[in-house]
Amino acid sequence: MSTHAKRERLLLADLLEAAGPDASTLCHGWTARDLAAHVVMRERRPDAAGGVLLKALADRAERIQAEFAAQPYEELLRMIRSGPPRMSPYSLKQIDEAANTIEFFVHAEDVRRAQPDWTPRDLDPVFENVLWSRLEKGARLLGRRAPLGVVLRRPDGQTVVAHRGTPVVTVTGQPGELTLFAFGRQDAARVDLEGDKDAIARVRTARLGV
Repeated sequence: MSTHAKRERLLLADLLEAAGPDASTLCHGWTARDLAAHVVMRERRPDAAGGVLLKALADRAERIQAEFAAQPYEELLRMIRSGPPRMSPYSLKQIDEAANTIEFFVHAEDVRRAQPDWTPRDLDPVFENVLWSRLEKGARLLGRRAPLGVVLRRPDGQTVVAHRGTPVVTVTGQPGELTLFAFGRQDAARVDLEGDKDAIARVRTARLGV
């Protein structure tokens, strides 16, 4: 049975292929090649992937990611599509689904929304609920560096607090858009913001995400 993570994995690979290795992305100023190398490193070299979160490992992660980026682009895409090796924890379906569903969704949008002619993706309600469930669990982590209070709200009124504080900015949108906003893609997310004008300006430039 196909999983959300598997579907997003294949979509990401297709988007990277269509964009080409030199295409811009929304992710840290990386090109599509850099982003592909990051995805491959994360699954095949978890010993180095920790550098994304731990400064002590950052130099090592950058070096190993650069080694992957030097490989032929087609090979990077093949490794993304084929998935992690058996020795990787991501090869377990439960871990793949838990760790990669949002990872691949966000990175797919990093590729799509960096293109000038992108259009919103129509997500099915089941997947929107999956994204919302993950957002409910991870909102505090994603919003921990916000300089003020941030509340995420679905159009149906469901809310989750990403950061406690004052003043408060309420961000309203579909779960997919809220996910992108919470992962630091504020400018690319199609959301409505309510609150003090200065507070809204601050949350738009805040360092959100992991």
